Amino acid sequence: MCGIAGLYAARSPGLANPPALRAMLAAILHRGPDSEGVWTDPEAGIGLGQRRLSIIDLSEAGLQPMTSADGRWVIDYNGEIFNYLEVRAELDASAGAPNWRGHSDTEVLLEAIAHWGLEGALERIEGQFAIALWDRAERRLHLVRDRFGEKPLYYGWAGQALLFGSELKALRTQPEFPADIDPDAMAGFLRYGYVPQPWSIWRGILKLPPGCRVSFGPGDAPGHLPPPTPYWRADAAILEALDDPWTGTEDEAVEALDALLNQTVGSRMIADVPLGAMLSGGIDSSTIVAQMVARGGRVKTFTIGFDEPGFNEAEHAKAVAAHLGTDHTEHYVTAADCLAVVPRLPALYDEPFADASQIPTFLVSQLAKQQVTVALSGDAGDELFGGYNRYVHGARLWERVGGLPRPLRAAGAGALRSLSPDGWNRLARALSPILPAEFTGGRAGEKAHKFAGVLGASDQDAYLMGLLSQWPQPEALLRHPAPGLRLPADRPPPDRLRGFARRAMAVDTVNYLPDDVLAKVDRAAMGTSLEARAPFLDRKVLDFAWRLPMEMKIAGGKGKHILRRVLDRHVPRALIERPKQGFAVPVGRWMRGELRDWAESLISVERLTAEGIFEPGPVRAAWAEHLSGRRDHDMRLWAVLTAQAWLAAQRQGDSRSEAAA
Repeated sequence: MCGIAGLYAARSPGLANPPALRAMLAAILHRGPDSEGVWTDPEAGIGLGQRRLSIIDLSEAGLQPMTSADGRWVIDYNGEIFNYLEVRAELDASAGAPNWRGHSDTEVLLEAIAHWGLEGALERIEGQFAIALWDRAERRLHLVRDRFGEKPLYYGWAGQALLFGSELKALRTQPEFPADIDPDAMAGFLRYGYVPQPWSIWRGILKLPPGCRVSFGPGDAPGHLPPPTPYWRADAAILEALDDPWTGTEDEAVEALDALLNQTVGSRMIADVPLGAMLSGGIDSSTIVAQMVARGGRVKTFTIGFDEPGFNEAEHAKAVAAHLGTDHTEHYVTAADCLAVVPRLPALYDEPFADASQIPTFLVSQLAKQQVTVALSGDAGDELFGGYNRYVHGARLWERVGGLPRPLRAAGAGALRSLSPDGWNRLARALSPILPAEFTGGRAGEKAHKFAGVLGASDQDAYLMGLLSQWPQPEALLRHPAPGLRLPADRPPPDRLRGFARRAMAVDTVNYLPDDVLAKVDRAAMGTSLEARAPFLDRKVLDFAWRLPMEMKIAGGKGKHILRRVLDRHVPRALIERPKQGFAVPVGRWMRGELRDWAESLISVERLTAEGIFEPGPVRAAWAEHLSGRRDHDMRLWAVLTAQAWLAAQRQGDSRSEAAA
């Protein structure tokens, strides 16, 4: 695992020089503190650079950039190929087997490309990766991103040079970087709390979408960005799986899934450095840890706890760890510990990012890094097996009210809003003896007001987008909105996907998973020089999950039915069975308390006017309602606050650069 950066300037080859590359690499030192590598071809105008976090083959034989044995290919690669031993065995059995220099997955990937070509190699490999590949024969640069989007890859032109790298901060080191905010990207951020791919926050700088590659050659004019070519598509894979439905019994499905997860977990445990797992005590992470324990050895597990009702899962993680016999480390953090992370968020994420679970994710990564270099997680279990509340309760609500006239639904929304969030929370606590557990947590009021905001939707897809949106009309918040705005809302799932839950799971797999969940984990973990691996993110697991009938995923008013049954084989149900909490922090309450002065300084009328991005009126109205307790605008305000904090960080960084010059 590492960070990559590079430049391609066929028409101005002198730009791709070692000092420029080293400046880019210095900005992402945290992604690879173990060593640095630089390779250039001055005549072709290509330069590749890597910061290495040594995981497999710690010797010099694993250093990058690496050249293939035949001399044609040079690779600059961030990631891990989890089936590299199988691919290596296939290469060994082929004619002209390589004369191996080491045992790294990088060398296997490179020789697979040399043997089968890029497309043939991509078809065979399973992993998380961002690849920059230089073809010396054709003088072409290929950029490739893994299927699910676990590893980031940004690219775009800065004057005569094409820049690319693992993080935007590497690209920003170059003098001609186009530091103009993209209004489409900002609008997308306001709606979803993340900048949706293919945009980045900077105009002209793109994220390579998951499962895609893009190529550049000497004939490409500066500024030209050809459309990426998919080599794998999650939505197409979902439809293929649906065409081959599971025909066995549920018991047989449990047996098959248990074996499959054991296999994928095993492939993610290969490392030449200490390895552990992040354990929340929920179904997903507990399933991964149980499979690690089943493979033998004492597993290190890590969790953080909060002294906040409705937000603390550490006690559940501790019970699961005790049952499985892991070497468990827990650390309770205070509000002050969490708040100390807030000033670091703009630098960690490089662009506005408003998933507040970024804070505990960073803290648990920091905790794990004290003992291990690789940590497995349970990410993607929700998207693949129906775990989010919107798949269960959101779907149930739409089934009950979606057919009612919109005016009647609007009246119902007004009734829900008539009680403040705190009022709903008090009512839920009072009725806890007779209400289902999922309605009595610490955020009942937040959920009630969220549903109120989407009850007037025109159809199920609009209802879903309402549930996924922070600011449903982001253009109203922007002082200079983009004309013709296009967002993931304009990319609905295929018509063949029937039913709200199924459509929501597909949308999340294509959009929310890579752009929010995986971006959050990558930046938080790599910000502490920790590699995170998600065993659920495997083609075979996605295929299996989508072959299953929905009743094996959502049953009895609960999601992840099949995963619960798999976990029953390893952990008593009583240790797991509780309402889904998520990995969150109480930013809404903090805004009314510990974060109030910080927030006020960022969204004062004067500050908003000076920044020139947001209209003060709707922001201040939401802030007043939130402070009064009449409404809970925590996620909406967190989006604006993180954007304002990011803007301030950019301004400070530009000022430092000007002073240094």
